[in-house]
Amino acid sequence: MRRYELVIFDWDGTIMDSTGLIASCIQAACREMGLAVPDEAAAKWVIGLGIAQSMERVAPGLDASRTREFADRYRGHFLARDHEAPLFGGIPGLLEDLRGRGLRLAVATGKSRRGLGRALASSGLAPFFEATRCADEGFPKPHPDMVLRILDETGVEASRAVLVGDTTHDLELAANAGVDAVAVTYGAHGEALLRERAARHYAGSVEELRLWLAGHA
Repeated sequence: MRRYELVIFDWDGTIMDSTGLIASCIQAACREMGLAVPDEAAAKWVIGLGIAQSMERVAPGLDASRTREFADRYRGHFLARDHEAPLFGGIPGLLEDLRGRGLRLAVATGKSRRGLGRALASSGLAPFFEATRCADEGFPKPHPDMVLRILDETGVEASRAVLVGDTTHDLELAANAGVDAVAVTYGAHGEALLRERAARHYAGSVEELRLWLAGHA
């Protein structure tokens, strides 16, 4: 019997090759506001977190007004450039394969609902996913809210779901929600950092992910 019924994907750094763009937009917003500009690794580390958590890491000590200003500046940069981010090679084929074998698919992302809506529309991937949850609809990662809401919506038990993500925040989210996790090492957090958290598998490419899921889902 198949172990998993539902595969929950993170978006940025897992489905879409957008982590470099996100880091660049974070750096640009910091530069405009006269803040210390984080290096790429530091900017990528916060990908997937909520805005408040991200700012505590990137620019600690900002008040609410400055945090909102940062969020507005970041969004302005990202909206002007989000067309630059492609899907990782092999993603459409992976999703087609999973759906063709009867797997149910969902998304749990640090994006806003508007941001995910744009990404789903531009990528053409919306029909693959029956449930999606975003950071502005509840508690952000690594709080279990996103996954628990998806499980409730789909009626799938935690033991029959697996989360696929590229950051330690994703792996912590999975652990907090009581679901298995697979880490992809081609996104925001490198393999060494990811291996500090438990995962069922660490996949170095979309093809390796496809092969592992073929044997376990």
